[in-house]
Amino acid sequence: MATLHLLVVDDEPGIRSGINRILNNYSVGYPFMDEDFDFEITEAGTGEDAIEILNNKTIDVVLLDNKLPGMDGIEVLEHINKQQMDLAVMMITSFASLDLAIKATRNGAYNFMPKPFTPQELRSSIENVAKHLFLKRMTRKMQEEGKQIRFQFLSVLSHELKSPLNAVEGYLKMMQDRQFGDKLDDYEKMIDRSLTRLKGMRNLIMDLLDLTKIESGKKQRRLRDINLAEIARVAMDTLEPLAIQKGVRVSLHCEGNTNMLADSDEMEIVFNNMVSNAVKYNKDGGNVEVKITDKQQALEIIVTDTGIGMSSEDCENIFEDFVRIKSNKTKDITGSGLGLSITKKMIEQYNGSIKVESVPDQGTTFIISLPRN
Repeated sequence: MATLHLLVVDDEPGIRSGINRILNNYSVGYPFMDEDFDFEITEAGTGEDAIEILNNKTIDVVLLDNKLPGMDGIEVLEHINKQQMDLAVMMITSFASLDLAIKATRNGAYNFMPKPFTPQELRSSIENVAKHLFLKRMTRKMQEEGKQIRFQFLSVLSHELKSPLNAVEGYLKMMQDRQFGDKLDDYEKMIDRSLTRLKGMRNLIMDLLDLTKIESGKKQRRLRDINLAEIARVAMDTLEPLAIQKGVRVSLHCEGNTNMLADSDEMEIVFNNMVSNAVKYNKDGGNVEVKITDKQQALEIIVTDTGIGMSSEDCENIFEDFVRIKSNKTKDITGSGLGLSITKKMIEQYNGSIKVESVPDQGTTFIISLPRN
């Protein structure tokens, strides 16, 4: 159980001790909270004492009387507001007025509770304050995390796009200045490299669009009975030119019924990503085997290659956004680092799972399980 630190600021000892008794052994909780909260109570008889406590101790909730000897409650509230303290304030006063309500609200007071109050009224008000504080802190945390994620996202994105843009720009300037001659053939290699870079950027943008649709929940899914073997063959046909260039042989083996209820576009993305990686990260003259097996309640997809493999550390991170294996063997292989992340997210939408097994310099195996229900 978590503890909320509550400060009672009132010049009447009877009020302070009464609040102590009412909230002793009392806790609040809601279904959306991870745990219930109880209270640790600190007392202050003056505004000056309250500010000293606030400046030196973490306080979550303040029950604040306005009529205090010396500094009044509004002045304490102004200090809390000026210091931007992360807490909730509820005014408790016998002298409530519209002017006081406006001043207190302007300075961040959450609520008012008139004196005298019953134990039930106090507990009900404290329950509302605790809920308000919890939701406010959770909202801020989510916003802060969102800002950090967006910053990381844009940083990686700018890095991924900057390098190919610089390369293409450099090649174009060389061609513009005729640095290698006046014939088009003199620049064939630069043109090929530029097209490769532009293709990589286009693939990155398409992957980002897929990722955004998935995470925003706005991707419309069209579920129908499809044959995964047919989807796999389409992916293999699409990637055949790349496989031929590398001399990689791609084969498909199916056992049992390979039909399931799914979105054909999503399954095509899954197979495109899996087979594409298996070919790109393979050795020249290597093999890729795609196996789809009917497990009654689920379909199992196993994609095995004889490629460069990965370390156990790389296997743990390979499904994260923008993660790519970096080594001398992969430096010339283009990719967004999003393919496996998108694949994993799509598989999880079907309550499925994906795992990887790999041995450096020997190959990699991805194992996917897709429940039929």
